[in-house]
Amino acid sequence: MLHLGVNIDHVATLRQARYATMLDSPNAEPVLLDAARESEAAGAHSITVHLRADRRHIQDADVYLLKRELKVKLNLEMGNTPEILDIALQVKPDFVCLVPENRKEITTEGGLDVPSHAAALKETTTRLKAAGIRVSFFVDPVRDHMYASADCGADMVELHTGTFANAVGAERQAEVARLVEAAAQAHDLGLQVNAGHGLTTNNVRDLFAVPHLAELNIGHSLVSRAITVGLRASIGEMLAVMSEYPG
Repeated sequence: MLHLGVNIDHVATLRQARYATMLDSPNAEPVLLDAARESEAAGAHSITVHLRADRRHIQDADVYLLKRELKVKLNLEMGNTPEILDIALQVKPDFVCLVPENRKEITTEGGLDVPSHAAALKETTTRLKAAGIRVSFFVDPVRDHMYASADCGADMVELHTGTFANAVGAERQAEVARLVEAAAQAHDLGLQVNAGHGLTTNNVRDLFAVPHLAELNIGHSLVSRAITVGLRASIGEMLAVMSEYPG
């Protein structure tokens, strides 16, 4: 069964648009925990949040609260910085996904350059795993990055599907081929294969040619669709499509 991790960063984005300086206000909404509970009720297998260095959406208190209250697993996305690492070691989420982080970007752009930062990533991975936290690297579908991720001790890779999602026609097919090769390589190296970024009910079926997928992490599309039909229905629609994945 292909699992779904629901990223609720954009729920926090909406909250921060008005209440960034008034998070203790009784009017602060939407309530992140409510979104997480709706996601659980809809069948989400995990909840993903990205605690960025600039705190543009998710806040430290959100991460502690979710870890305490969630019934499903918590996946913490984070840049490889000492400050956020210390928080992760205190919170002890079920998973950590290490991602590149640029303060000027709107959302995460591309995967980690694992070979160029192998020493630092290996040190962080070792510390997280010693705390009982499984570690994933968010990577582009490049063969060298699969080898480097395994060498650094990662348990999982999350294949960056943003290029796939934005491509059409022959370009999309070429990107699917890259993802197929990367997934097969990662699997052969003993890595769990996840994927995410830019996935929607309209394009996710094209990803089903990729073997060994364990979990998809999806946020923006689900929250956007929820404006029309509600979060529980939005997640239900995605899960219905994902149930077609042949494995």
